[in-house]
Amino acid sequence: MGLVGNKAVHLLGSAAFVLAVNAGGALAQDVAQETQAVDQQGKKKRVTSLDRLVVGAGVEKVAIDTPQAVSVVDQAEIDNVQATVITDIIENIPGVNATGGASALGQGFNIRGIGGSQTAGEEGRIIINVDGVNKFFEQYRLGGVFTDPELLKQVEILRGPASSTLYGSGALGGVINLVTKDASDFLTDDINTVLKLKGSYSTNGEDALGSAVIAHRFNENTEVLLVGNYRDFSTYTSGDGSEEGYDYDSPNGLAKGTFTFGENREQQIRLSYEQVQFEANNQEFNVINGNISSFGILDQRIVTDKTALIAYQNEASDNPWLDLNVQFSYSDTYNEQYSANAPPRLDSFFNADYGYETYQFNIDNTFERIGDNWENYLTVGNQTAHQKRTTEEYKSTSHAEGTDFQSGFFIQNEFIWDERLTVITGTRLDYQKLSADVGTPVDDKDYLGFSPKIAALYKFTDGFSVFGSIAHTERLPTLDEVYDSSSGNSSFHLNLEPEKSNNYEIGFATSGYDLVSDGDVLQLKTTAFYNDITNLIESNFGSVPRYSNIGKAEIYGVEVELAYESDPFYINAGYSHVRGKNKETGGYLDSVAPNEFVFTIGHVMPEKGIDFGWTSRIVGPQNDTDDRVPSAGFDTHDVFINWTPIEGPLVGWDAQFRVDNIFDEQFKEYLEFYPGVGRTFKFTLAKQFGWS
Repeated sequence: MGLVGNKAVHLLGSAAFVLAVNAGGALAQDVAQETQAVDQQGKKKRVTSLDRLVVGAGVEKVAIDTPQAVSVVDQAEIDNVQATVITDIIENIPGVNATGGASALGQGFNIRGIGGSQTAGEEGRIIINVDGVNKFFEQYRLGGVFTDPELLKQVEILRGPASSTLYGSGALGGVINLVTKDASDFLTDDINTVLKLKGSYSTNGEDALGSAVIAHRFNENTEVLLVGNYRDFSTYTSGDGSEEGYDYDSPNGLAKGTFTFGENREQQIRLSYEQVQFEANNQEFNVINGNISSFGILDQRIVTDKTALIAYQNEASDNPWLDLNVQFSYSDTYNEQYSANAPPRLDSFFNADYGYETYQFNIDNTFERIGDNWENYLTVGNQTAHQKRTTEEYKSTSHAEGTDFQSGFFIQNEFIWDERLTVITGTRLDYQKLSADVGTPVDDKDYLGFSPKIAALYKFTDGFSVFGSIAHTERLPTLDEVYDSSSGNSSFHLNLEPEKSNNYEIGFATSGYDLVSDGDVLQLKTTAFYNDITNLIESNFGSVPRYSNIGKAEIYGVEVELAYESDPFYINAGYSHVRGKNKETGGYLDSVAPNEFVFTIGHVMPEKGIDFGWTSRIVGPQNDTDDRVPSAGFDTHDVFINWTPIEGPLVGWDAQFRVDNIFDEQFKEYLEFYPGVGRTFKFTLAKQFGWS
């Protein structure tokens, strides 16, 4: 394998050494689970964070048995973090980092050195879905992700380009699937109506949340869910006492209806509408980079994100040729902004509204064949979307209006032999047509993208497996990149070619049982990767042309995830080491986060419904940078305690308390432009009422 093989072997060895020395690495905090499963010998075993079910990688399987680096954050973990912005949920996942600024309007993701909300096009290198609906928003100096953690029950992070087969060409960094709550998450066999009230308060910035959930089952076939919450955000103080961030309000809501019918009630129709809104006054136009204040102040900015869908599902367990999913969806992300005292040269730029409106159709079907000691699942499907980009009041040369039509056909086959060997092959072909309205006649542009892959996992024993994959994907240019004329390039960028990525992964996973105490489990998954990117589209700000295919890059690294569960104790840990080079200049990529090691150790008292623990996040310095300011290393430490009474008059109550950054560390994330939040006390109190 040459360079790829040598680096992979070296990285795997380094990962094993680091893990042995540090006794683990960083996954996020997970409330210890009392749910038990049964292994192949019929013996009960505990379910760890690496045993969480992954539904976004083909056939449903747990994370440790997936031949790809996948992390799942569940409801207990989201609640324990008491997340106020979406990036709070992923900050402890190895290889995944937040980008942008301190405000909820500056949020973005970076996976394995790819992604950043400051640069146009970066949003297209990480695919983000909400309940299967693709979300995309790009505006200069504004984040691209708008959602509320209180509406979510699970987040899946699929790292690397292998996810492109099912989700679309361009997933150079990976895919983030956000899954919203369902009525069934609250209802039980005996409880048909639930009302849950929740309040949260954070001392640093005096952030407050009020939330109400109503879930109701009309009969065995029909249930509905209504969620409403209101957040009030204020500025916060960093470790040295400086004031950062912005004030804004956020009213949000979710409505769902689920209807089942047919034989065995295996057919389902699901209706869903979600609306998230952020309202900010006196906010800097440049919300993601506080080091550049010359843009000026907006009097008001309102960002509204809407997601609506109707979905049909038919599992048809008695028909191996039918496992059908069909979904129609509508997505609209709209930013309204106004400034009475905008700088003269930016007046029309400030007083304008920017939007993305998308209609999308998804369909896929899985064909199943099962033999004596083998299984085969063939999935075929199509994703078609029509997106309209608008700029009201101001016809921007750097935010061209227009439409983006895309249609992708994919096929993925998953073969399982003897419950030991899993081989996944797949390919995808995407067609894109870009049409711009820039005030002058301009040609349309067509693109094709091709994304094949092969991945395999082999279990030598029930406790040890190896896996690897080879994946190619092509990211198609965006409207912004092709039709940006802000640098005076009247011919636009019709010669842009798709970015191309070849990604190689290799790793191993191991599990051990009854190591320290009866019924305990220790699991470890290590992944080394090498990503070779060509035709990289780069911005030449202030030059002509603005965008061009001048980049070649390589990104390589290793990720380690560890989980341990026993009756009284649990540990979730991980480590990430990522490096990136510009192959044209020999310099470093400025989008690569430093080394990071995180662990959580906790103790459970199940008879009292109490769970408490400690989380440490240790981040190294990042000096491997050319154009970005290097960052110093830092470490933060959090403590938490959760109490859910299991008997007595307080049953139905849920109380959570945590202290983030307990030592009031002054720090700044390398990929963010504002200092991190100082010591913060967080309180949450919830009460659930149920009726039969």
